[in-house]
Amino acid sequence: MIWAIRLYLLFMAAIYGLIGLLALLSPMFQALEVDYPSINELIGLSPTGPLGYSEIAGIYGGLNLCIGIMCLIGIFKKNIAIFSIKFITFLVGSIALGRVLFSIIPTTPSFYNEYFIFEITAFTIGMLFIYINKRSDQISQ
Repeated sequence: MIWAIRLYLLFMAAIYGLIGLLALLSPMFQALEVDYPSINELIGLSPTGPLGYSEIAGIYGGLNLCIGIMCLIGIFKKNIAIFSIKFITFLVGSIALGRVLFSIIPTTPSFYNEYFIFEITAFTIGMLFIYINKRSDQISQ
């Protein structure tokens, strides 16, 4: 089971780390007019000023990069691994719930998209790992 957890954390480190790097570097490459995929194109946000770019760098850049680093550390430290899985599970579950609740408001778009599928999948896998870890802790006591 530990290898499945490590593989999951490696996948999450790659996803979140790349999103974080892309968000941090995207404004710089846009300013230099380098042909580089923009985080704005990937997530559908268009900042209109310095505060918008700062928010993208902070939320999508800093937060995602640190989540990716945390997952990498979790590959080598079990207590960090379990915390990382719990954190990511809470995070993606909360985002998915927010999408569903937002879609209840009349005239808002549907919650069903590729990001929602990723969030529900990550939430389900995370809950499975949390359950298995809890059961193995109970058995070993």
